[in-house]
Amino acid sequence: MTSVHWAADPKTGYTPTRNHGPRGMNATTLLIAQECANLKECRPGIAYLARKLRISERTVEYHLGMLREAGLLVYRTKGGRVAHGRDEASVYERTIPVAFDEAHGIRTIGEGAHRRPVGAADTARKALGKLARKAARKVRRPRRRTPVTGQGRCTLMEGGSTGSSSAGGSIPPSETKLASGHSSHPTPKKAHRGPQKLNKVGRRHQLARQLIDNVPWLSRASAPRIAWIARHCADAGWQWQEVQAAAEEAGPIDAMDSRRPSGLLAYRLKGAHKLYASTKARHLMLTAWEDSRLRERIRHQGWDGPAVVIPGQATDTAAAAMDHIRAAHQTQAVSASDLAGATEHTQGDTNIEALTRAEVLEHRAFAAQDPTYVRNLLNGLGDRDARRLLTNRLVDQALVLLRLNATELAPAF
Repeated sequence: MTSVHWAADPKTGYTPTRNHGPRGMNATTLLIAQECANLKECRPGIAYLARKLRISERTVEYHLGMLREAGLLVYRTKGGRVAHGRDEASVYERTIPVAFDEAHGIRTIGEGAHRRPVGAADTARKALGKLARKAARKVRRPRRRTPVTGQGRCTLMEGGSTGSSSAGGSIPPSETKLASGHSSHPTPKKAHRGPQKLNKVGRRHQLARQLIDNVPWLSRASAPRIAWIARHCADAGWQWQEVQAAAEEAGPIDAMDSRRPSGLLAYRLKGAHKLYASTKARHLMLTAWEDSRLRERIRHQGWDGPAVVIPGQATDTAAAAMDHIRAAHQTQAVSASDLAGATEHTQGDTNIEALTRAEVLEHRAFAAQDPTYVRNLLNGLGDRDARRLLTNRLVDQALVLLRLNATELAPAF
C-alpha cells in the first residue's frame, strides 16, 4: 500500500498511457488496492469488487488495468471462461515496482520475484514515513459534495429543523416583475415554431410509410426494412409513385406472388437511383409506367366493364348469368333450363347439390377463364353458395382481378 500511495501521487507517481477511462489513480484505485491487500490470496473477482464497492464492473476493469500498468499487480494466472459456462477469477501477485525503489534510494538484493529490500537512503526516510502513515490509515470513500436529495442538511448553521427564516416577513415581489409575467425580460420566450423539417432518417421512414399505404404488394412489409431498402431513393428526393414505377417497370407485381415484398423491392430497385439520377429522367420513367398501366386497363376493360344484359331474362339470377357466359364462350355446357331446374332463382336459397360432378367442373372451368362469370354467380347464388360451387380460391382470384370494393365483397384472405 505504500507503493500504491506513491503511484497515486500525480506529481511523482504513475501517469496513465491510455486515452480513455480515468485520467489517473484516485480514491477508487486506492479502495480496490486496499481490498486486494486484505485478501490472503489475491484473487479478486470483478463482480465481487463491483458489488462490494458499489461501482460498475467496467470501472473495476479500468482501475485494475492501471494497477497492472504501474507494476503494482502482475498476473499469476489469468482468468476467463472455463467449462460449463463458469467464469474463473484471475490470480494476482502484489509487487513493488522498480521505479519506487529507485525514487527512494532503496537497496535491494536478488532479481525478479526474489528481490528483497536491505536498506534505504537517509534523504528518503521522511518521504517513506509519510507514505507509511498513509498506508496505515484505512481508505474511505469520499463524501459527496452535494446532498443526494438536493436539500440542505438540518444543521444549526442552516437554521435548524424549522422552516422559519429571517426573511419570513418580507413582501414577495409582484407577479408583473417576475420572468414569467407580462413585463419584458432579458431573454424573452421564443415564438412557437411551425412543424420542423424532416431530416434524412425521417424522410426515409416517411417514404416507406407512403409505399406501404399505397402499394398493394407492399402492405405486409415492415416500415424500417422498406426505409432501409429505399434509402438512396429517399435521399435523392423520390416520391412514392416514382419508387413504385421503378419497381414495376420490369413488369406488374401481384400481391399473391410476393411472399417477401421487401426482398422483391430490393431486387427491383437495385441501381435505380443511379439510372434515374435526374428529375427529368424520373418524370419520363413515371410517365411511361402510367401509360403502360393505362394500356393494360384498356386491354382488360372487358373484365372490369358491366355485364351485358340479355333482353327478356332476369339479371339478378344465376341462370341468366350462366346463360350469358355460355353464349359468350360458344360452349355446349349445361343448358339454362337444366340450371334453372337445379337452382331456385332467389339469392340465398339455392340447391347446388342437384348439379352433377361434370356440371360443377364445367362451372369452375368457366370461372377460371373469366372473372365476370364469378361476379354474376355471386350476384345470383350469394357468396356462400358461390364459394361452395367454385371454391374459395377461384372466387378470391376473381375478386382480386376485378378489384372490387373491399366493403362489398372482400376476399376470404
